Amino acid sequence: MTKKTVVIGLSGGVDSSVAALLLKNAGYEVIGLFMKNWEDDDTDEYCPAKQDLIDAAAVADKIGIELEAVNFSKEYKEKVFQNFLQEYKAGRTPNPDILCNSEIKFSAFLDHALTLGADLIATGHYAKVQEDRIHPGKYQLLKAEDGTKDQSYFLYRLNQSQLAKTLFPLGNYLKREVREIAHKEGLATAEKKDSTGICFIGERPFQEFLSRYIPREPGEIRTPEGKVVGQHEGLMFYTLGQRQGLKIGGSRDSNGEPWFVARKDLEKNVLVVVQGHNHPLLFNDGLKANQLHWISDEDPMTNWVYASKTRYRQPDAPCEIDKIDRDEVEIRFGQQQWAITPGQSAVVYESNVCLGGGIITSAI
Repeated sequence: MTKKTVVIGLSGGVDSSVAALLLKNAGYEVIGLFMKNWEDDDTDEYCPAKQDLIDAAAVADKIGIELEAVNFSKEYKEKVFQNFLQEYKAGRTPNPDILCNSEIKFSAFLDHALTLGADLIATGHYAKVQEDRIHPGKYQLLKAEDGTKDQSYFLYRLNQSQLAKTLFPLGNYLKREVREIAHKEGLATAEKKDSTGICFIGERPFQEFLSRYIPREPGEIRTPEGKVVGQHEGLMFYTLGQRQGLKIGGSRDSNGEPWFVARKDLEKNVLVVVQGHNHPLLFNDGLKANQLHWISDEDPMTNWVYASKTRYRQPDAPCEIDKIDRDEVEIRFGQQQWAITPGQSAVVYESNVCLGGGIITSAI
């Protein structure tokens, strides 16, 4: 019987390294694919692609698989980065990792893998995919075993054809187990820190980076009552719920509580701030979202209790879907949610199954 060929995205990190090893040990014919998706001001300080490629090559050599490097910079700029800039210009806070997954890692990458003769693709994401037991031929995206590392939130825009071709070898592993495997097998990435920052662009001074592409428009920081308490550098640099970097700590009122961003007034170019994490203006009962994507290709039921999260590092919150129009959903929560942020994604779950979601347009 001919071995199935799996092309895995090998990033030069510990997760994809161990995922590749697990696939090789499971008997697949494995090919590693290193993706370079950013070239503008690519420096070792902020976007260490050279070192990542060296690490990926060392891992491929150690476990005995081929490695190919491919450049998707053009696709990334057109399909991810332009959207990223447009969202910030509109005063929203986008999540480029989500679009990067659907448009690059599971689209351009998948297409390229198929030209290499792949039967399947794989990544080092912490998630699971399985065939739907009730609807054979349909696939479900599930949460990973390691709830602290689960990345299904970032994968909710994947479709049936993508999931049908995808393996997530780390879905049943805890992060510490992955590190242990890497150590035991002597992989070069065993001690490598997890990457942070913007998908493929890396961790860098955010205001400086964004201001290269969008002009700064400084303005006033005000309280809800209209009192001026500081100056902002441009609304694009701030997100709802933000506490750090406001530079107004010295103007606290007598209660001494820290300031938080509560609203952006785009027409007046005003950043509205409130004092205290529990200020009422930071909480809402629900949200509206558009650009909907449901993994099963069917709308979820309304008036049924689901769970949703409106940002990655957030516990699931019980919710109901009030209504679904052509391309808009209204979600109501059992308890008010903190700092619901336009541009972020609301992702809906039923138990450990990710149903899909949409881009938040407003809190309600």
